[in-house]
Amino acid sequence: MFSLKGRVVVVSGASSGLGAQMARGYAAQGADLVITARRLEKLESLAAELRAMGVKCLPLKCDVTDSKMVDEVAATVEKEFGKVDVLVNCAGSAKNAGVLAMTNDEWDFTINTDMTSVFYVTRAFANIMKKNNYGRIINIASMYGLVGNPAIDTVAYHASKGGVVNFTRAVAAELAKYNITCNAICPGYFATELTVDTLNTDAFTQYMKATVPVGRYGKEGELNSAAIFLAADESSYVTGVILPVDGGYTAI
Repeated sequence: MFSLKGRVVVVSGASSGLGAQMARGYAAQGADLVITARRLEKLESLAAELRAMGVKCLPLKCDVTDSKMVDEVAATVEKEFGKVDVLVNCAGSAKNAGVLAMTNDEWDFTINTDMTSVFYVTRAFANIMKKNNYGRIINIASMYGLVGNPAIDTVAYHASKGGVVNFTRAVAAELAKYNITCNAICPGYFATELTVDTLNTDAFTQYMKATVPVGRYGKEGELNSAAIFLAADESSYVTGVILPVDGGYTAI
């Protein structure tokens, strides 16, 4: 169960953090990978690691906020592999500020990077999936797309991830007739390049311990099981699901 041998998996934002971790998880299940990000040198390093696991890996530079570049990358992938079975929208970034202080530029940057980009990438690759009447789309949202928080002001991030959550439901309903599922994973507090400086502070650690029932941050690889489950053939009846992987944060 959950073998992905022969499947082609595209992971955006794969140069580091959760994207790189999930790429390793998919490779371990036998999938061939296309990994994209803006930092090609980091992708090349990961690609060598994944190929050593016995799978094919194509690293491609892509700015997911550039719709023309996204379409070109999708065309390259289709030419190389002839299909795309699984798409993971993991690329993202954010400018943190509250509603009273956030600038227009900070808002636009976050919405474009975390929400509009998901539309660009999904449109490009879902059109390939439609041709083959098969697909698994997995959007990496956030538990902050489900709730607010009193610890850090990041209103645009909350808004963008909430948008991804309902975008997921809309796409699931729209594309079901093409045998394409669309689900979202909502990670909790995982240490990545973007979060580690905040998570490692004493104040935030105390906040985490008071609000996360499991009482710790997520560990490397703990998102992989959810990503593999939603990508699998066996999960063909699972669509429109919003799956928190957050140590229980959204349960209380």
